[in-house]
Amino acid sequence: MLASASAGRVRAEEPDPVRTCFQRDRDRILHSKAFRRLKHKTQVFIEPAGDHYRTRLTHSLEVAQIARTIGRALRLNEDLIEAIALGHDVGHTPFGHAGEQAIDEVLREDFAGVDGAPTGFRHYEHSLRIVDVLADMNLTLEVRAGIGGHSKGRKDLSAADGEVTSTLEAAVVRISDRVAYLNHDLDDAVRSGLIDGVPAQFAALGESHGKRISGMVQDVIRESRDRDVIGLSSGMLSAMNDLKEWLFVNVYLREPVPMVQVRKAKKIVRELLLYFAEPGNLPTGFEGVQGAVDYVAGMTDRFAIKTYQDLFIPTEFADVVARVR
Repeated sequence: MLASASAGRVRAEEPDPVRTCFQRDRDRILHSKAFRRLKHKTQVFIEPAGDHYRTRLTHSLEVAQIARTIGRALRLNEDLIEAIALGHDVGHTPFGHAGEQAIDEVLREDFAGVDGAPTGFRHYEHSLRIVDVLADMNLTLEVRAGIGGHSKGRKDLSAADGEVTSTLEAAVVRISDRVAYLNHDLDDAVRSGLIDGVPAQFAALGESHGKRISGMVQDVIRESRDRDVIGLSSGMLSAMNDLKEWLFVNVYLREPVPMVQVRKAKKIVRELLLYFAEPGNLPTGFEGVQGAVDYVAGMTDRFAIKTYQDLFIPTEFADVVARVR
C-alpha cells in the first residue's frame, strides 16, 4: 500500500513536509494518552507482582516488531503496518478481556433498549471510537480499517485471514497479533508457574521463545512471498490453532487461577459501569451510558481498583476527615 495512494482522511489535511500520512498516524497513536495507558492494562495476568510480565503496551510493541519484520521481508509498507499494530488495542478495557466481557454483559443485560446506550462492546470497535471521537486523531482510512479488522477472538486462524482484510499490511498485523500473544502468553504462563513448561505436543514449534517466534515468522514469509495473500503453511496453521486452544483451556480459562481473578475483575468493572451510568456520577466531559462506557473502558487496572475502593470500600474515619479538610 503506497502512502501516495491512500484514500485519505475523513477531514482533509495539508501534507506533512517530512512524514508520509502513515508515519503521521503512527506518531499520533504513539503520543496519545490512550496508548500510554496500555502500560497499566492487563494482557493475561491481572496486576502481576513481577516486572517482567507483559501488559497491553508491551504486547502492542511486540506485535509491531513481528509485523514489521514480516512486512520488510515482503516489501510491504512498514509505516502502515506499525501504525495499525500500535493502535490495534488502544480500546482495550482495564483487566483485558475480563473487562471487555463485563462491559458487554452489562450493556446487553442492564441497558438493552436504553436510548443512547451501545448494544454491546468489542475492544476493536472501541479502539476506533478512541481514534475517531475521544482522541480525534483523524487517521487515514487504511489505518482505521486495519485497527477495526484485527481481532479474531477465540476463533481459529484460517487461510482466509490473509485475504479478507483491507490491505496486505492489515493482514500481516492480524496474523502477527496471534503470533505475538501465543508466544508471550505461553512464556508468561511458564514464568508464573501456572504451567510447568511448554507441552511436548508443541515441541516442534521450537525449543525456545525466540525460536518459536522465528519459526512462525519465517513460515509466514515463505508462504506469502510473491503472492497476493498473507498465508501460513497448513502445518503451522494447525499447530498455531492447537496452541491457541490449549492456552484457552489451560491458562486463560483455568480454574481456580486465573479465573478467580477474572471474576473479581469483572465484578469491579460491572459495578463501576452501573455506578457511572447513573445521572450525576460522571466527571465533566462524559454523559449518559455511552459516557460511562468511555470513562470505565479508558481506566487502567490500578485506577479501576482505586476508584472501586474509593466508591465502595469503607475507609478509616481519619482518612475521610483528612480528605474533606
